[in-house]
Amino acid sequence: MGIPAHDSVLVVDLGAQYAQLIARRVRERRVYSQIVPHDLSAADIVARRPVGIILSGGPQSVYADHAPRVDPGIFTAGVPILGICYGQQLMAAELGGEVTRTDRPEYGRTALTAQPDSALLQAQPAEQTVWMSHRDAVTRAPDGFRVIASTAATPVAGFEDPHRHLYGVQYHPEVSHTPLGGVVLDTFLSLIGARRTWTAHSMIAEQVEAIRARVGDDRLICGLSGGVDSAVAAALVAEAVGDQLTCVFVDHGLLRHDERRLVEDAFGAYSDSELVVIKAADRFLDRLAGVTDPETKRKRIGTEFIRVFEEAARDHAGDARYLVQGTLYPDVIESGHGTASTIKSHHNVGGLPDDMALELVEPLRWMFKDEVRRVGEELGLPPDIVWRQPFPGPGLAVRIIGEVTPARLATVRAADHIVLDELRRAGLDRAAAQPDAETELATATAAAERLHVWQSFAVLPDVRSVGVQGDERTYGHPIIVRAVTSEDAMTADFARLDWDVMERIANRIVGEVDGINRVAYDITSKPPGTIEWE
Repeated sequence: MGIPAHDSVLVVDLGAQYAQLIARRVRERRVYSQIVPHDLSAADIVARRPVGIILSGGPQSVYADHAPRVDPGIFTAGVPILGICYGQQLMAAELGGEVTRTDRPEYGRTALTAQPDSALLQAQPAEQTVWMSHRDAVTRAPDGFRVIASTAATPVAGFEDPHRHLYGVQYHPEVSHTPLGGVVLDTFLSLIGARRTWTAHSMIAEQVEAIRARVGDDRLICGLSGGVDSAVAAALVAEAVGDQLTCVFVDHGLLRHDERRLVEDAFGAYSDSELVVIKAADRFLDRLAGVTDPETKRKRIGTEFIRVFEEAARDHAGDARYLVQGTLYPDVIESGHGTASTIKSHHNVGGLPDDMALELVEPLRWMFKDEVRRVGEELGLPPDIVWRQPFPGPGLAVRIIGEVTPARLATVRAADHIVLDELRRAGLDRAAAQPDAETELATATAAAERLHVWQSFAVLPDVRSVGVQGDERTYGHPIIVRAVTSEDAMTADFARLDWDVMERIANRIVGEVDGINRVAYDITSKPPGTIEWE
C-alpha cells in the first residue's frame, strides 16, 4: 500500500531519541507525517511535496566531524521548517548564526521567557516551563531572525523568520513535560496551512480503495495472530474485497495460555471471513532446535511462517496471490529500512525470506499503534480486540533467553498467564478487565485510569538461582516480569505497579510454576531497552 495522499510534514531524523514521537504528535493533530533520513537531498524532499519540515533533535554537536547534516538547499526551497533542539542549532549554523558549547547545560524542566507577540509562540504566556536536553546552544541568531524565547542559560531558546517560514526552538515541544509543546506544534501547522485530514475515516477509505485497485479479483490470505494489528488488517481487507479473503491462524506452539481457543472465539464473534487454523508446533520447534541467537530465532520463525502461508494459500484459499500482514510503521522503523539502524528484525519485515511466493499487502504499514486502534474502533471491532495487549509474532520464543524447548515454553507460558491474570484482576488490563462483582467495578475503573498497562509478560532468562523452598535448598530459575506503559511502543516506561499486585504475582509464580524460585521486575524504560527482551 502506497504512502497516503494528504498534506504531509516530513520529520528529518537527525539521530533523535524522539523522532518517532514528533511524527506521532503531528499525526495526533490530524496531519500526516513521515520520518525521513537526514541525507535525503533537497530535490528529493521537494519532490515529496511536503507542506512543512521538522528537523529533529539529536545527540551530536553541529561542529563534530561526523555530525548529521542536511542538504542546505532545504532552507531556500520555500518549504516551511521547524527546527527542534539540534535541529534549531543546525538551522542556525547553516544560515550564519552561532552555536557554542555553554558552561551551563540544561536538562529537564526549565523556566522559559517567551515573546507572546511572535508568530510561533503567539498568545502564549511570557513565563512558562519547557523540557530541555542540551549542552550546545544558539548564541546568535542568523540575520533576519528574531529571538522569541530565552532561558537563564540560553539566550536564543527560540527564533523565527516568518517571511521565510523558518522557525526554531531549543526545547522539546513533542514531550509531555513541555505543557504548551502541543500548542507550538499546532501553531506551526496552522502557520503553514496544513490541512487536518488524517483521520480514521480517511485512512479506511484510502486503504479500501488502494486494496481494491491492487488485488482486483485475486484471492488473499491474512496471517491472523489474534492481536489488534492483524485483526484490523483483516477487517480492512474484508471491507474492501469481502469473501476474497481467507484468514489463517498458525498455532506455532509459541502461543500464550489458551490462545488458540480465544482467537477462534473472538474471530467468530466479529468476522464473517473464513478462518483456517493450522497446527504447526512441531515444525516450528524443529526450526528453533539449538538456536540461541535472537535475530536467528526471529528470521527462522519469519521464514517458517511464510512457508506455512504459502501452503495454506495453495490448499485452503484457491492459490491466493497475496498475503495480508499487520505490519505497522514502528515495525518498519525498528527493522532498519532506509538509513535507520536495525534495532531488531521484526519477523514480518526484516525476517521475511527473499524467495517468498506470495505478494504482501500491508494496509497498516504507515500507521502507528494508536492509529490502528482508532481504525479498529471505526470498523466496529469489539473493545477486547481493539485494546488487547500486543503480542509478538515470534510469540514466547522471544521471551525465552536461549534455546526454545517444550519444557521452557511450558514454564514461561504458565508464568505469563499468572502475570496477565493478576493484572486483569487488578483492573490494569484495559481489554481484559472484567470485574465479576458490581462493587469491584469502581475499583477497577479507578485503577485503569491511574495506570494503563500497554504490555505485560514474563521472561525466562538463561540463568539459575539458589533458593529455599520447603526448608530445602533449590537451584531453580528466575522469572523476569515486564510491564510497561506506552502510547505507540516507540517509547515506553516501566509500569509503577502496586506493591500488593507485584507481591501476588511473585507468590503465585514461585508457588505454582515448577522450577521457579525467584521473581524480578524489569524497571528499564525504552530507550535504552526495548519492550521485549529479544
